[in-house]
This record gives sequence, C-alpha cells and structure tokens, in this order.
Amino acid sequence: MKNKINNINELRKKKNAVILAHYYQIPEIQELADFVGDSLALAQEAVKTKADIIVFAGVHFMAETAKILNPDKKVLIPDMNAGCSLADSCPSDEFARFLKNYPEHMVLSYVNCSAAVKTMSDIIVTSTNALKIVQQLPENQKIVFAPDKNLGNYINTQTGRNMVLWEGSCHVHNQLKAESVVLLKIKHTNVPLIAHPECKSVILEMADFIGSTQALLNFTKTDSSQKYIVATEGGIIHQMKKFSPKKEFIVVPADQYCNCNDCEYMKMNTIEKIEQVLENETNEITLSEEVIRKALKPLKRMLEMS
Repeated sequence: MKNKINNINELRKKKNAVILAHYYQIPEIQELADFVGDSLALAQEAVKTKADIIVFAGVHFMAETAKILNPDKKVLIPDMNAGCSLADSCPSDEFARFLKNYPEHMVLSYVNCSAAVKTMSDIIVTSTNALKIVQQLPENQKIVFAPDKNLGNYINTQTGRNMVLWEGSCHVHNQLKAESVVLLKIKHTNVPLIAHPECKSVILEMADFIGSTQALLNFTKTDSSQKYIVATEGGIIHQMKKFSPKKEFIVVPADQYCNCNDCEYMKMNTIEKIEQVLENETNEITLSEEVIRKALKPLKRMLEMS
C-alpha cells in the first residue's frame, strides 16, 4: 500500500493533479486526498483549483459537477460505477414530464442529481445551503424541489413553505429506522442524536441537531458532549474521531447485522483505482457543451447565493 501511495504522490505532482474526496470515502482515501469535504465545499474547491487533472473520489454526480464547473480540465473518477441511489431516483425523462405539471414553478434541485436534471433546474442546492437559499426567495415563489423528499420536507417544515416535492430519497439515510434510534436513545440516555436532513422526518423529530455532513462534523467539534448518536453515512466518523479523539460516536445501524451505515457506491473507490486512473488517465467524465452550458447556470446561482 505504501508503494501505491508513493506512486500516487509522484503522479499527481508530475501531472499537476488534485485529489478531491467526499467525507463518505474510506479513511485511507480521506487521508490521501488534497481536500476532503461535503458536496458544497467540494464544488467550491473544484472552482478554485489550478490543477490540470481532478481525480474525484466520490460518486458520479459529484465528478459531473466538477466537470461542469471546470469544462477545460480533465476530471477522472476512480470507479465509473460509483453511482448514487438518490440521483438514480430521478430519471431526467421522468422529471421533464413531471415539470410540465408545474409551469409557473422555480426548480430547485439538490446537487445529488444527474447533469441532465441540473440542466432543467433554476438553482442547485446542497444540504449545507438549501435552507439558506430557500429563505432568500420570495415567500410567494412557487417551487419544485427535487430529488430528495426528506430534505424537501425538512425545508418545508422549517420555512412554512409548500414546495412540490419529487418522491426521491437516498437509500443510506432513508433506510434508517426510528426503532433503531429509539433503542440507542434508551441505551445511551442523555446522549445527543445528530442527524442529516436526508433522514426521514420521524428521525429528524427526535434529533437534537440536524445538519449537513459538514455541519454535523462542526457540531461535534464545538459541542461539550462526549458521546453522540450519529444518523448519517458512517464515513464521517473518521473525521469526527480525528478532530475529537476522546469522544465516542455511535452510528445508527442500517440493519441488525452491523453497527454501520455505509454507502456501497462511495466505498467502490479504492487506493488501487485512484492509482490506475492517475496512471492511465482513464474513467474521464465527458459532457456535451450544451449540457455544461445549461447546468452551469444553476450551479453558479448556488455558489453566488451561498
């Protein structure tokens, strides 16, 4: 493994490449990356980078977003099959037909969607900035929110709005059961539950703090508690332990067979695959000029409003 990491370090220096990694990547990739963050931070970092090659250790829609923001750069993904259940829950052809029912509505799309869906959107949002962006819009503005119904419902409850929601969800967050949370809260009394807004409303109602992956991390850094029940993907625990080594983090399990909640797509990326794509410059993300042009507009609005 050490030889592979040394080779990656040589290759990225030689090729002026940068490795961007999401918080849900395996710890080894998080440690190897030039920058680790959530969707908003990664998009912002992609805009700033001076690298010629971006290796995006995340899932497909994230690499697409980096390409849209950097059309002249080469964007590579370690595994082309690293998809996203949430993005897949909103096929672009079905979404186009859905929007015909709401011609007077502004379209807000969560960044966890395909480039094709982004082209049909007015503003892209992330879990970090979605609430802030919606609050900047006129109260009488009609809105379609896609694809995550749980995040959309959370924003509706926080703002009193009645956004039309597409019926999509992230299987990693949506599979978490209220019963599992209740059992953990009984076992660990007075331990705060922190949850991602992609979770079901019944879990969010029990949460002591709700926020994006970055917000959850920041909360555990500054909060005085020494133990947390965490309702999100388990990859963030690496960073939580890194910044708060004396604290304990209990992941709400996906099922009764493990104390984990992993996204199998995020975990498809490996050190070996990063080495291969850097060496051979394979798995390049390609998008048409028209898609890039149309999708860039709502992404720019997001970055401006953030």
